[in-house]
Amino acid sequence: MKRLVLQNVFKQYADKVAVNGISFEVEQGEIYGLLGANGAGKTTTMRMILGLIYHDKGSILYNGQTYSKALLNDFGYLPEERGLYPKIKVGEQLNYLAQLKGMKASDADKEIKYWLERFGVPENYNKKVEELSKGNQQKIQFVSAIVHRPTYIIMDEAFSGLDPVNVELLKETVKELRDNGSTIVFSTHRMEHVEELCKNISILHKSNQVVKGNLKEIRNQFPKEKVFLATAGQVTGIEAINGVEHVKQNENGLEIKISKEKAAKDILQHAISQTEVTHFEIKAPTLNEIFIRTVGENNE
Repeated sequence: MKRLVLQNVFKQYADKVAVNGISFEVEQGEIYGLLGANGAGKTTTMRMILGLIYHDKGSILYNGQTYSKALLNDFGYLPEERGLYPKIKVGEQLNYLAQLKGMKASDADKEIKYWLERFGVPENYNKKVEELSKGNQQKIQFVSAIVHRPTYIIMDEAFSGLDPVNVELLKETVKELRDNGSTIVFSTHRMEHVEELCKNISILHKSNQVVKGNLKEIRNQFPKEKVFLATAGQVTGIEAINGVEHVKQNENGLEIKISKEKAAKDILQHAISQTEVTHFEIKAPTLNEIFIRTVGENNE
């Protein structure tokens, strides 16, 4: 049985459709990527999963059961907007939030100190939130979402405001939570994070689900339009090959844009006829390229 299932979920506010028939499934121990531009319906979908708002049609099932208040302590939510009280000390605030999720104060305190140490900010325990940098506030927000070790974790722009070192730290933590069995729905504008963390994704556009499925399979559905070529000697005449649109020299070799995949074979044969080929690769489109192409094709 799937840990989380959305089936034909629909939400409307007055005459505006916010989510139009979205469906997807998330396994135990999986990070699911939910992508889309601002206003696409991501946050509304997340809030429906959390039970903060109710869907108008369709179904959302948790281990085969519909939403109930008994699930409240099973959720961890990291919103895009900061939601902490600025004038309350970090330790006091996190302990209070953990108790709301059913933890004993003493157990919560141990977990809080563990996570603050893990994130390299144990000194923040007795500081007020307003005294912290934007990045450290995001770490505290993250701790508030996971301190009770939730079954379902919903993360909206989880790495916002973090420098590259801390992004890596939080990514490793998210992977650890996944490996320990949490079911995670993850939204971000950083496509490279989705490619690293997620096996399955949905792309939303203007409330509609325009792409859904296994990321590797989705990439294979789109034509391969880039060839990378590195050679021992110089190669000339590639621009004249049928299907070659553009050739760019970089420090590692040639990046070649093609309009049809057959051109890749012709490029390789052409290069071999002139010199030794040290590297040849036909690249599937990146998720960022797929996102731009899909959303662009569905723009009105």
